[in-house]
Amino acid sequence: MATIRLTKEFSFEAAHALEGYDGACREIHGHSYRLFVTVKGEPSTDEYDPKQGMVMDFGLLKRIVNEQIVSRFDHSFVIRRTEQGEQLRGLLAEHFSRILTVDYQPTCENMLVDFAERLLEALPDEVQLYSLRLHETATSFAEWFADDNL
Repeated sequence: MATIRLTKEFSFEAAHALEGYDGACREIHGHSYRLFVTVKGEPSTDEYDPKQGMVMDFGLLKRIVNEQIVSRFDHSFVIRRTEQGEQLRGLLAEHFSRILTVDYQPTCENMLVDFAERLLEALPDEVQLYSLRLHETATSFAEWFADDNL
């Protein structure tokens, strides 16, 4: 049977702060993120399987990505778990509830590593995570490929 790749696109809005950064993005700012998730596998050949001919149901992929990533990051303010980050979180938490503290500088690149780890744990065994592409803007994105991260 042939190996097929499936890709589904997701979008979410999030703000972040890059603590210690020396450019314009040192200020709190947000993005309209676009995430492309690509999995690969072989379509089911079981004639009694309601998913016959599918590598993975797009609905299941949507549910997994929404649970693991979109529902957590959408309309959130993402900050690094440091002393400064915790102080900022304390101030903002008096007025805002969607503050996500992470153990890394919340760059596009580091977010992809986080997303890959979450999806590798959650995807069914019969499919493999092939790649992720995260757009911060219409013209700027980072990519993660499984083959590069063995």
